[in-house]
Amino acid sequence: MARVRRVAESLQAALPGSYQRNIDALYELAPRLEGGFTTLVLPEYVALFGADHFEASMKALKFFTTFGTSEFAVRHFLQRDLARTLAVMEAWAHDENEHVRRLASEGSRPRLPWSFHIKPLRLDPAPLGGIVDTLRDDPSLYVRRSVANNLNDITKDNPAWVLDRIGCWSLKSAGTAWIAKHALRSLIKQGDPGALGLIGAGSVPQVALRELRVSPPAISLGQEIELAFMLASMSDETQRLVVDYAIHYVKKSGVVSAKVFKLKTVELAGGAVEWIRKRQLIANFTTRTHYPGRHEIEILVNGKVHGRTAFELSVAPASR
Repeated sequence: MARVRRVAESLQAALPGSYQRNIDALYELAPRLEGGFTTLVLPEYVALFGADHFEASMKALKFFTTFGTSEFAVRHFLQRDLARTLAVMEAWAHDENEHVRRLASEGSRPRLPWSFHIKPLRLDPAPLGGIVDTLRDDPSLYVRRSVANNLNDITKDNPAWVLDRIGCWSLKSAGTAWIAKHALRSLIKQGDPGALGLIGAGSVPQVALRELRVSPPAISLGQEIELAFMLASMSDETQRLVVDYAIHYVKKSGVVSAKVFKLKTVELAGGAVEWIRKRQLIANFTTRTHYPGRHEIEILVNGKVHGRTAFELSVAPASR
């Protein structure tokens, strides 16, 4: 992102004309770019140098997003004039182009990754109601995923607002139901009863968890574990069950921190049983470093712990 900004600054130094003339030149350039990060340079130019040209800048961001994304650039205008910019984005939510509709949702996320937070929307997400309602049954999965991520952002600060909003929607449409489930994923992982109720899994599960095991019971960093168990219905009626698992990762200090992973949603018929298996690689990533020790695993059904197991992890010392 720093390189993107540097290139945008270099365009300003190299282009000879006024802002509008330079934007016209970038309009001609946009279709010639091959995608990727390069396309972010054009909306970044608008963000850096278009603050005093609101209408021309909004038009440019709408055009440039069809070749990449203007989601980061539009946030500078939200920060300067929230109401005016959101009014334009609400109109974008009705656009025939899916990239423009996605920009309305993605650019207005309160906690967009790789960007600064929009603090007024973290405090009060009500101004986003028009956008998310317009797009709640969008035909494009690309757009629906953005709407779900926007709402999931909001659950971090205002879960009740999201629950109330989705609670007013009809979830008979597959697209709207998909958005609801993915928007509530953080709350579902936390076992929030309101979120579980909205997706039809709010009742206390009548199940027994049997034959829980993790294999192998001891691994080295870079190896896989397999988690396996059986769910047995203790009810005569079909139950919708949201099944997750949590790994309690050992930190450098020796304390543990739980990370919840999705497994599956099960429609378990009365008296039925279902085997569930999951393989997971235990390796270092940019977002997680592993440390040796006992790692406990919990099985969660509708947000409640129904079983525990563990594996031992050994980490070879770094070579000198």
